Amino acid sequence: MASSVNERELVLECLLMITRDGEYSHIVLKNVLDRYQYLDKKERAFITRVVNGTLERMIEIDAIINQFSKVKVNKMKPVIRTILRSSVYQMKYMDSVPDSAVCNEAVKLAKKKGFVNLTGFVNGVLRNIGRNLDLVTYPDKTNVLNWLSIRYSLPEWILKNWLAVYDCGTVEQMAKAFLVEKPLTVRYSADKISREDLLYLLKEEGVKAEEVPGVPCALYLSAYDHLASLPSFQKGFYQVQDLSSMQVALWAEPKKGDSVIDVCAAPGGKAIHMAELLRGTGYVEARDLTEYKVNLIRENIMRSGLLNIEAKCQDATVFDSESVNKADIVIADLPCSGLGVLGKKPDLKYKMTESMQKELEQLQRKILSVVQAYVKPGGRLLYSTCTINRGENEENARWFVNQYPEYQMVKDRQMLPGIDAGDGFYIAMFQRRNHE
Repeated sequence: MASSVNERELVLECLLMITRDGEYSHIVLKNVLDRYQYLDKKERAFITRVVNGTLERMIEIDAIINQFSKVKVNKMKPVIRTILRSSVYQMKYMDSVPDSAVCNEAVKLAKKKGFVNLTGFVNGVLRNIGRNLDLVTYPDKTNVLNWLSIRYSLPEWILKNWLAVYDCGTVEQMAKAFLVEKPLTVRYSADKISREDLLYLLKEEGVKAEEVPGVPCALYLSAYDHLASLPSFQKGFYQVQDLSSMQVALWAEPKKGDSVIDVCAAPGGKAIHMAELLRGTGYVEARDLTEYKVNLIRENIMRSGLLNIEAKCQDATVFDSESVNKADIVIADLPCSGLGVLGKKPDLKYKMTESMQKELEQLQRKILSVVQAYVKPGGRLLYSTCTINRGENEENARWFVNQYPEYQMVKDRQMLPGIDAGDGFYIAMFQRRNHE
């Protein structure tokens, strides 16, 4: 079917929904690509790359535009600002697209969106940038905060918090890692399919699959178009899950017959991993707040074919008397600021604030206070987040053991992007003491 929509127009639509309307990038992209499934692989890849790339590099892009435009970015109309941003991304980071084509398409798009009187402005700014990209200036490295912020497009408040904990070299490694395109990580169950058979099947589907050193249940996937359309995915041979996230179930080491409650489980990766490790025994209850999230878990459970796991709609902040002392293992992968997954969700760095982080720290404590009662004496509670923030991580873990002396911390770990494999992620494992 011939394409009836301009791919740059879809890029503009996506970016406006994310930056102007506050929607989440991964949801916007999924919905748009699902709606236009007739687009070919190249067009889908272009839309994904330009949307994510523009978001990843937005602070740097704005600094470049401001060097060549009399009207500063924050004073521009949202449509014009967004057209310029995505165009500058293409000019600086996509060699396959000629600058003249980028400029012409931007002018056409501005005109199509009703900004005929601003087409000259768009044309002038982009041609000026195109001629002078090699002359763009960056802050001096002696101003570490400002230099890191513009070079790696990270808000200064985030960098300031990280630099208070980690040295500049470590923070730069993390910042670099967020900008590197990575393959998709999946976890497969050897009980369902051997690695050799899965690798063969993926090759037949045209997917590039690589083994992950030191993690026998994981694979890196790339060169696929639409994951949900792959028969190997539909048959539940693997689940999408990051390497760091896999550590939760591996740390928990569930024993045959264990009862597990995952209190914030969507989309279900950790809960399904636990159910697999139970080898058809025990019971996993995967809970989340809304029917939408619970349906995501149910879809993944159905694909997995597992019978020892069930999804349930339940608010983790509300005490459930029927769950008291019920679980051998409770997983509490709680709502967090998400600063460990900026490589996958680049818009989070612009949405999150320090005050929102503080609110999340309190929400996490509230949930921990509720769900700690669900663990049997001698059982384990695993607390995890996908962020890099001591308030949400180490400080909350310390608060928990001080507040609940019947628990002792077995171990904890902060994983850092670019230094450890996988996303930025924190896990703390607590054991509830047996009654004396």
